[in-house]
Amino acid sequence: MPQTFLHPGVYIQEVPGGSRAITGVATAITAFVGRALRGPLDEPVSVSSFTEFERVFGGLWKDSGLSYAIRDYFLNGGGTALVVRVAERALPATLTHEGVPLEAVSPGTWGNKLRVRVTHPTDAQAKDIAEAQGLPEDTLFFHLTVIDDGTGLEETFHNVTRTDGPRRLDLALNSSQLIRATGGLPTSGRPAPHGVNDKGQKFVAAGDDGKLLTAQSYKDGVRALDQADLFTLMCLPPSAPGGDVPAGARVWLEALDYCAKRRAFLLVDPPTAETTAAKIDAWLRGEGLKGPVARNAAVYFPRIRRPDPFRDGVVDAFVPSGAVAGVMARTDVSRGVWKAPAGVDSAITGASGLAATLTDTEQDAFNPLGINCLRTFRDAGSVVWGARTLRGAEALADEYKYVPVRRFALFLEESLFRGTQWVVFEPNDEPLWAQIRMSLGAFMQDLFRQGAFQGATPRDAYFVRCDAETNTPYDVDRGIVNIHVGFAPLRPAEFVSLSIQQKTAGAAV
Repeated sequence: MPQTFLHPGVYIQEVPGGSRAITGVATAITAFVGRALRGPLDEPVSVSSFTEFERVFGGLWKDSGLSYAIRDYFLNGGGTALVVRVAERALPATLTHEGVPLEAVSPGTWGNKLRVRVTHPTDAQAKDIAEAQGLPEDTLFFHLTVIDDGTGLEETFHNVTRTDGPRRLDLALNSSQLIRATGGLPTSGRPAPHGVNDKGQKFVAAGDDGKLLTAQSYKDGVRALDQADLFTLMCLPPSAPGGDVPAGARVWLEALDYCAKRRAFLLVDPPTAETTAAKIDAWLRGEGLKGPVARNAAVYFPRIRRPDPFRDGVVDAFVPSGAVAGVMARTDVSRGVWKAPAGVDSAITGASGLAATLTDTEQDAFNPLGINCLRTFRDAGSVVWGARTLRGAEALADEYKYVPVRRFALFLEESLFRGTQWVVFEPNDEPLWAQIRMSLGAFMQDLFRQGAFQGATPRDAYFVRCDAETNTPYDVDRGIVNIHVGFAPLRPAEFVSLSIQQKTAGAAV
């Protein structure tokens, strides 16, 4: 806005530079939907390490395929996970202590190890507390301690009361990681104190971990990701470590459709019984995972083998999706999302082998169908040895045949979508188009310098168009800005052909 000049002198005005920097979105935030020992239900919770997963969701659990997949994810380089805990008919442990209804903060048998202890402040302390809180002098305060004998976690809520006010018990417990007060509170009195040697009262109504997850449980868990701002990969581990996701109920297809809507990539685990290329391909067709939307997914076979600490170290087979997601995250950090998460550098940490040992001849049946194989090599160990999407079958000739090409395209789409929100409601004319070209061009040029595109020059690698040619007067009249962005993707060297010839003495090279 122009300044008003009223007196002689120098006037300074800050003028916007017009440059809008675009920041690339994270490429390996992995959403996991499944069964856990404890933790919030039907909401995505971000965890950045397996230690944090242990604290929030109870860690490794023999009846949770999710916990094993999370372990493999972080062990193989995963950085951030969005965990959605779902449960089927699980119940929380409960206790009514002297008229106060208490309930474990989440369902599961973990709540069976909770107990509470009550102590009282002295009369002098209670009087000072009441005065500080503006309550009557005869207000009855008490201290409530909650102990989790399973983890050793202990919480103490000092100076709580049944009287309405800032320290009312049910309000104070809203910050607890262990319990909640449910229902109404008695309006007078306070619980009797426990003795010095009294360990407190245990929760009497036992919690229940629930049953194996149904198809609807998985679908509800996927939809709970509406609450998440961003995720880029998705895994659906089975209820039990050696089990499968319910088949024939469109679980994988609905997850794939949701990933396409959120510009994310789905990692598919085939059922345990499907052990040949033909059977896996038939299963994929039966689940509806063969249409154009399948470019947002990849399938990996076979399962990985590793010791199970709950079975005295007996080696068992586990779904590979969590480990593969970790390999993708590791590759993104070290090389970029445009690098195929496969090859001798993609070793699966923690794996003692694979459920099936494939030879080159056997993989010949999988690769042309777009089924990625895990292989074991003498020096490299167990590695990811495939980088095709579910549209990677030779017969389809899809432009998004390869995992890195599709994931890089999704990265560009999401980054540019978020980075151009400022354009909305700006005057739609050449100054705006110039700003758009400068902003998007700088972002693409930075990626070019990192080696993200094919081509020796920026002209060969990408283009950004937003001008009078892409925005006709008809489009401008309708309030539309058309931005055209193109890029030359790097495709992995999937087949390396070496031609070797003996050189005859004296022959020209």
